[in-house]
Parts: sequence; C-alpha cells; structure tokens
Amino acid sequence: MSAPAIRIATLNARYFHASLGLRYLLANLGDLRDRAELCEFTIQQRPADLVERLLAGGPRIVGLGVYVWNVVETTAVVATLKAVAPEVVVVLGGPEVSFVHDWPAVCALADHVVTGQADHAFADLCRALLEGQAPPKVVHGGEVDPRTLALPYELFDADDLAHRLTYVEASRGCPFKCQFCLSALDTTARPVDLDAFLAQMQGLLDRGARQFKFVDRTFNLAPAAAARILRFFLDRLRPDLHLHFELVPDRLPAEVGDLLAQFPPATVQLEIGVQTFDPAVQARIDRRQDGARTVENLRWLRQHTQAHLHVDLIAGLPGEDLAGFGRGFDRLVALDPQEIQIGVLKRLRGAPIARHTAPYAMRFNPDPPYNLLASNDLSFTDLQRVGRAARLWDLVGNSGRFVQARRLLLGDAPFSRLLALADWSALRVGHTYAIAQERLFSVVYTGLTEALDVDPAAARQALERDYARVPHKGALRLGPIARAGTERPPVATHRARQLRAAGSQG
Repeated sequence: MSAPAIRIATLNARYFHASLGLRYLLANLGDLRDRAELCEFTIQQRPADLVERLLAGGPRIVGLGVYVWNVVETTAVVATLKAVAPEVVVVLGGPEVSFVHDWPAVCALADHVVTGQADHAFADLCRALLEGQAPPKVVHGGEVDPRTLALPYELFDADDLAHRLTYVEASRGCPFKCQFCLSALDTTARPVDLDAFLAQMQGLLDRGARQFKFVDRTFNLAPAAAARILRFFLDRLRPDLHLHFELVPDRLPAEVGDLLAQFPPATVQLEIGVQTFDPAVQARIDRRQDGARTVENLRWLRQHTQAHLHVDLIAGLPGEDLAGFGRGFDRLVALDPQEIQIGVLKRLRGAPIARHTAPYAMRFNPDPPYNLLASNDLSFTDLQRVGRAARLWDLVGNSGRFVQARRLLLGDAPFSRLLALADWSALRVGHTYAIAQERLFSVVYTGLTEALDVDPAAARQALERDYARVPHKGALRLGPIARAGTERPPVATHRARQLRAAGSQG
C-alpha cells in the first residue's frame, strides 16, 4: 500500500488489548479503506515516538480514539503533533470526547471531534476533508444500527489472534439507564446480524483465535441470541478456548443457564455488575434490579456451572455509606463468587451521575479516572480506606492464591475484617499494592495474627496449604515483616495505580 492519506490510532492500556473500535472505523471507510492505515500503541510509549510513527509517510488525516485510560497521554500526543505538523488534520472520537458540554482539554487542540458512534460519520468526515470541504468542528455520529456495518473481524491479524484478546460484539447499546454508566444515554440495545456474526466467529476460530471477549453490555438480554452463540461455541470447544460475557444479574433464562452449565472449567468468565443491593440507592440512580432474583441467579451459577464469576460492587453511590457498602460486600461473600471487584464511583464524562453532585456534596478527582474523593455519605478518609481494601482484596481475595487464608480473613464479618486488615497494612507495610509473592505470604500471616487475632497455628497451617498450591521459588518463610518506612517502596508509577483503580464501571 502507498503512503496512507488517513491514519487511525489509539493508545491501549496494554499491548494485550486490541481496539475493536478502530477496526470498525477501518472496515467501514468504504472507498477510502485502501487509503487508510490502523496503528495501535500503548500508554507506556513516549509521545514523541508515537508522533513520529503517526506522521510517517505524510498522512493528511490522523484520527485518534480517546478513552478515560488514555486521555492524558493522548493530549500530549496531539499537542506534539500539532506543534510539529499543524497542517495534518487531527480528528478525535471515543467516549471521552463525545459530550460537548463536558469536553476534556484535548478537544481544543483538535481540528474535528466526532461524538457518539463514529462508524459512518468518520468515513463521511474524511471524505469531505479529502475533497477540500470545510466540515464543522463537531460532527455528531449518534447511534448506529450495527446491522448496517461491515464487520471488522478480518482486521485482527495473526499476531493479534496469537497474543491479544479478541474483542467482539453481538449487540450494541443498552436499554438500562444506570446513571453511573455512559450506556444510560443509549436508547436500547441493537443486535448485529447473527448469521453474519457467527460466520465471522468461525473465521476467527479457523485462524487461531481462542480468547473472545464479548463487549455487549447485556449479553443475556436477548435469550434466543445468547443461546445460539453459546451453542455455537459449545459445538466448537477446544481446550484453550476462553469466553468472557457480561450478564445482567437478575435475568437468567433457563435455556441460557443450562447451556452455561455445559462448559468445562476455565472456559467461561461471567462479569456480573451487581453494584449495590440497596433498593433506595438503585432507584436513585435509575438502576432496575431485582435483589432477590440476583442472589438466586448468582447462587445457581456458582452451584451449577463451572464459570468463573467476576462480580462488581461500586462504593460511593449517592446515599450509600460505608456500612451500607459493607453489607453489600458481605452479602456477596456469602454467595462465594471467585472474584468480587471493589470499585469506587467515577464521574465519567457525560454520565448522568453528575446530577447528584450538589445534593450529595460529591467531590470527584478532576483528572482521570475521575474517581469520587468525598461526599456526604463517605469522607475522603473512608474512600481512602476503601481503596486500600480493594487493592488488598485483589492480592488476597481475588488472586486465587489464598483459598484457605481467605476464609480466616473473612470470618463472620467480612468487610469489617478486610478494612481492619487494610488499615493495619497501611500502618505496618505502608501500601497495599505491588507486594512480591513470597513477602505477601508473610504480610498476610502477620496481618491475620496481629490485626485479626487469628490463632498463629491456624494461620500458618492455612498459608502452608495455600503456598503448596502456587508456583514459588523457595520454601515458605513466615517471619516478622519490616515496619513501614524501613524498606524501599515498590516500583509502581502513580499512573499505573490510577489505571488499576479505573476498573470497568458499568
């Protein structure tokens, strides 16, 4: 291909991720597709190096996808690009720039911004620019019927399929209106052409794809379509196949449940957003969720399937204090999902949760990931404690390395005990992240015995059993640990910690 006139790019959080959105843009450029090139980078790369790559060959248009995890780095890239090549037209798109009333600073640097879904609008804009027209700065993409789109899956190359997640979507949008989520602004969920989609999935499997992450907000919303997709993959099971779906927690049709029960271990991960069990909080944020049915479905999935359950809770929702959040955590612990992700509320750009800012005195971080810092219900100190507890829980509760010790940690008051252990860790260790595995066992042992009064013999026995289950370099040593401030802190950048905290609200 000759030097492209259009280069579309984004900065992924890690190489392991591959942008489905960019591939949709390229697939739907029509007659311009042969004049365009896709580039993917990561946020760890230097802006100057990325600009050099973006400008190679002299493109006339550079399009960039902007998200909460890359807006800081993308701003630096655009500033550098416009400084050295002001004649190149910069077009931005993505959820971070889709709400004109709530734009980040990077939009001022760009020539054009496409709001909403850009699959068709970006192609029309590029065509106008290359024809010498002068389109407006803001182009409204709106919502797109995915059945009108060319599917992009052939654009995942052999390297993508071998080393990266393959992101796919069987539907786009969401009918629910949960105010913390940008999908609250959708009118409904719109399906793809399922015959064409499954033909593309077969092509991906034939080319070696094994890790499929469905980005559908509500995979189980249309039971017949969900069942057909599950049967498709059941008929093509391979030992290394892995599927990720996001489920609405209070909807589990029998046909979908029965099919999920047929998958072997380590094949299916279900991401289930509970967020809160409090009916008053649910009503306040326009979240429709049947708590009893949610509990029933989670229990059934845990008992009757071998799926890995990843369940989300959000701390900081308006009207829910620390005790209320703790009750929700304890309720989930009793249902025993493999993972409970503790997230802190974020004010995503354009999300309707902003309407509660004044009534609940909600103060948010002005920088990504826009996390809640304090409110009428949770003080800054409360949220700092929750953040430390979340990081510690990822290391101990969600990692799968502490099956026996986790039981001792949780006891009969899970959230209170987790907070106590996190508070102790902050004073004794100084942090709850980036602890080397061998040292982590000693930290857990000392924390259990000092902070939670667990019998030392019971703690040692539990940790010895856990240590025997995981790969390690040497013998287990459960001795005293240095106090905070007496050792070098771990190497972990502030930006890396921000990204881990960003999570996947919604």
